[in-house]
Amino acid sequence: MITRRKALQLLTGSAVAATSLGFAGQASAERVYNYAERRWVEYDPNVIRTDRRVPAKYGRRTVGVNTSYPVGTIVIDTDKKFLYHITGSGKATRYGVGVGREGFAWSGDATIKRKAKWPSWTPPAEMRERERKKGVILPVTQKGGIDNPLGARALYLYQGNRDTLYRIHGTNQPWSIGLNLSSGCIRMLNKDVEYLYEQVALGSKVVVIGPGQGSNGRFSERLSFFSMFN
Repeated sequence: MITRRKALQLLTGSAVAATSLGFAGQASAERVYNYAERRWVEYDPNVIRTDRRVPAKYGRRTVGVNTSYPVGTIVIDTDKKFLYHITGSGKATRYGVGVGREGFAWSGDATIKRKAKWPSWTPPAEMRERERKKGVILPVTQKGGIDNPLGARALYLYQGNRDTLYRIHGTNQPWSIGLNLSSGCIRMLNKDVEYLYEQVALGSKVVVIGPGQGSNGRFSERLSFFSMFN
């Protein structure tokens, strides 16, 4: 655990470290990369508080669900910013996610046909052109690592044999969980996507419920006493 003084050094040392320190919604320790010392450090989110912390409701937890989807299916509710991995009869693991901003949201069914640890990032040509007009030059390909927007893991979504170019992935902006900021991909905390990565098999179905669609009739979270406070 680092001291408050060290936390301030990290905050002023790099923008990425600052955004990472902005996350304080979980009870467990979080890792932050210290560029000056070129190493990972841990901090106690109960000690460091900022106005960019992730709300506690987006923490990973087991919830009850009503669904006709089989075990192993991933259901993403883009309105509520939750990803559900169905793990048993009437049971799912729920994660907080960040989703597409206005004009970049999507919905539909897909299949996970590829998984990668610390994946490289190849932004689509249209994204590079769009950002170039804003004065931002994106790389053709960026190697995996702490600076990579895809974070620690990526699950690649396909429809048939066609790569949709959408991913479920980690992020180097943990404070963005629960927000509409991405270009359509589903982003998770690195520690959550690392956990999900180990639970999900290739060939798993992914169902994305788009903005304003509500329940698709085949899935809903079962309300509990505790859900009233989240």
